[in-house]
Amino acid sequence: MWKLVNGHLIQTTDMSRVKFRTNISKATLENLNNLALEYDTHVNYLIESGLQTVLFQGVIHFNKETRPKDRIQYKTTYDKELLEQVKEFAKNHQLFINDVIEYSVQYINFDIIKNSSHKNRIEQ
Repeated sequence: MWKLVNGHLIQTTDMSRVKFRTNISKATLENLNNLALEYDTHVNYLIESGLQTVLFQGVIHFNKETRPKDRIQYKTTYDKELLEQVKEFAKNHQLFINDVIEYSVQYINFDIIKNSSHKNRIEQ
């Protein structure tokens, strides 16, 4: 993100975002990559949209026996507050965070996702 300070642009780190590493289904990640290209966004913005929807609903119907076997490591950044809420949600439902992430993909709201230039925004 960029900040406008005294008429000059200064590149800064968005302190509301944190790095997070998890394991996610390779097939799901490939699908998310295709959607990100189609909707001019980033995978983590898609995931965040789905997570927000699941948290808002407050309900998850996840069958632990159907966990994908093709999980690979995935590192990205998430909104700090959202990630904390997801961690608590997963704990309360006795799931792993990656289970919640994979489940949330079906609830992505394409009307509210951030576009790929969001990280390069200018704030005053």
